[in-house]
Amino acid sequence: MRAATDLRVALGRIVRRIKQGKVVGELTQPESSVLARLERDGAATPGVLADLERIRPQAMGVTLAGLVERGLVARRPDETDGRKVLMSITAAGRRIILDRRSHTTGRIAAALAGQFTDIERKQLVAAIPLLERLGEGL
Repeated sequence: MRAATDLRVALGRIVRRIKQGKVVGELTQPESSVLARLERDGAATPGVLADLERIRPQAMGVTLAGLVERGLVARRPDETDGRKVLMSITAAGRRIILDRRSHTTGRIAAALAGQFTDIERKQLVAAIPLLERLGEGL
């Protein structure tokens, strides 16, 4: 139980620090999550996106409307079922998500280089598969 508590606190701190690097006017967390999902997994219906993000369809509609308005996501009819709409990331959306990943990765790399020994960096790298497995199991 102590390990679970300590891990939750440490991961929470890391996530908060990453989010603190956000600039006013940038993507919200839901917008960023949807863009990343569309970039990684490809086009999806708003309903599927809402299910995957574990939010209400109405909330997903608001998120998608903002992304469409800014030209980061596009709507198109589903070729197999014309009643459905598919959402897909645009080139502008892809650029934003890749730039954001590069910025965050740079911040993490700088912290690792400046605050950790070679042995500590190797220990962190060795723990990555375990953290991924933990994330999948939650």
